[in-house]
Amino acid sequence: MKILIVDDEQDVEIMFLQKFRREIKSKLLEVEFAFSGQQALDLLSQSDSMDVVYVFSDINMPGMSGLELLENIKSKFPQIQVSMISAYGDRENYNKAIKSGAKGFFTKPVDFDSLKNEIAELLTNK
Repeated sequence: MKILIVDDEQDVEIMFLQKFRREIKSKLLEVEFAFSGQQALDLLSQSDSMDVVYVFSDINMPGMSGLELLENIKSKFPQIQVSMISAYGDRENYNKAIKSGAKGFFTKPVDFDSLKNEIAELLTNK
């Protein structure tokens, strides 16, 4: 299963690769990274990325926000599940994300156990 992590902070790539190293090594997961909303949409538009089934995106990014990205993904790629993450667990962002079709909403620092459970659920429903 291919997932896409979207965050303007590039150091998250190292953290996610480390936290999911077993799943990646055993070929359960393939992880791609985008560092802006537009880069994520460009990547999803490529034919070899059509097998992305899950996007995990930060909300607060320069340019296109994660909420704008969520709306774009849901209109162009409705089959892709999307969860959002924010450094701020405010009710307004949570409500906007869920109303726009987000599967889940996480706050920083990422609870990787909860995230792994959400991905495992996608794997079993695949």
